[in-house]
Amino acid sequence: MEQLVTIELFGQPYTFKTESDIAYAKEVADYLVKEVARFETQHSSKSSDNKFVTLFLAALNIANENIELKKKHSDLLRDISKQSANLIRALDVAVNE
Repeated sequence: MEQLVTIELFGQPYTFKTESDIAYAKEVADYLVKEVARFETQHSSKSSDNKFVTLFLAALNIANENIELKKKHSDLLRDISKQSANLIRALDVAVNE
C-alpha cells in the first residue's frame, strides 16, 4: 500500500510516495535531510546553484558510503567463505583420522 512521506529541504516541504514500511522510508528520508544539512552548513550562500551543489555533494557522499559498505560486505562474505572452507577441511581431516 502506498503511503506518503514528507521531508523538508531548504525550507520547502517535499512529499513522496513509498510502498515500503513507513518507518523505514522516514529513516531513509531523514538520512538524506541530515546529509543535506551537513553540506548546507558548509556553504554560506543559499542560492539555487548552491542548493544543487549541496544536494549533489550529499548524494555523492551517500553513494560513496553505499559503495564502501558493499565492498566491506563482499570482503566479509569472501572471508567467511574461506574460513568455512578451512573448517570443513579441518573437520574432514579430523573425521577421517
